[in-house]
Amino acid sequence: MPMAVGVIETQGFPAVLAAADAMVKAAAVTIVYYGLAESARMLVAVRGHTAEVERAVEAGIEAGNNQSNGGTVITHYIVPNPPENVESILPIHFTQKSEPFRIM
Repeated sequence: MPMAVGVIETQGFPAVLAAADAMVKAAAVTIVYYGLAESARMLVAVRGHTAEVERAVEAGIEAGNNQSNGGTVITHYIVPNPPENVESILPIHFTQKSEPFRIM
């Protein structure tokens, strides 16, 4: 079954932390990337089955926007089945750090 990828970009660290926490609690997904985009914009990417990623992104958007210390969700995106060449170039593949937490 194809593994989707979902990405949320937030303004500020508290919002991305709240989004990441909500994503992994709401659905069977694995965080595969977290990082700084630019000018206090943060990214978190998760992988899992398409329905799970959709549910996780919805929960992450709500949590990121409702974070009490400021910060908001700037944008989000879901790719249902990224091709291998995209996975090999972009940091959305499972790594040694994320592999132990991989949900089948």
